[in-house]
Amino acid sequence: MSAQNLSLYHIVRESSLKENAPLLIMFHGYGSDENDLFSFSSELPEELFIISVRAPLAMKPYGNAWYTINFDDINGKWSDDEEAKQSRDLIAKFIDEATTTYPVNKDNVTLLGFSQGTILSYGVALSYPEKVNNIIALSGYINPELLPADVETKDYSKLNFYCSHGSVDQVIPVDWARKAPEFLKVLNIKHEYSEFPVGHGVAPQNFYGLKKWLENKI
Repeated sequence: MSAQNLSLYHIVRESSLKENAPLLIMFHGYGSDENDLFSFSSELPEELFIISVRAPLAMKPYGNAWYTINFDDINGKWSDDEEAKQSRDLIAKFIDEATTTYPVNKDNVTLLGFSQGTILSYGVALSYPEKVNNIIALSGYINPELLPADVETKDYSKLNFYCSHGSVDQVIPVDWARKAPEFLKVLNIKHEYSEFPVGHGVAPQNFYGLKKWLENKI
């Protein structure tokens, strides 16, 4: 299977290692594309094999989404959870494709998501914990609709989360994000949670924090 034949369009930064490289897969937010988070790549450890993925739903006039958000809904916003589940499962399939296509270590996989990409990263990790190790969850939250029925009995022992949020986020309320550490704690999942005095974005000190965390995990 060539890179072009994988289920999701993506761009890569190759590792300094020729084989068995730790893999980092990036998932952008609603209305963005694969180039957004990829801008972090030059600042991240050179041994990482980095893949930045484009979400499957094209938006007009530009940008992409992992699932539809209807902003005209009576309640303010309505998310298409069925589309989200499809994207969750598509990402799980893509992880398998990537680890067999590229010279990476399938037992050292990190997901990095922002906003909608974080919501999907939570869903993937908690539904398919055997496929991933580390999750960097930026400016998102756990959507219970994307979790498996057996969430309380799955083996999450190898998962480790870095969660962060802007304390004045106007897009996703910080209260939603604060539920994540409580949820992870109940399941005995290793995690760190931080807040930064910014809106819906990644502050420089947030980036340095996740970078240091990631360096210690890979």
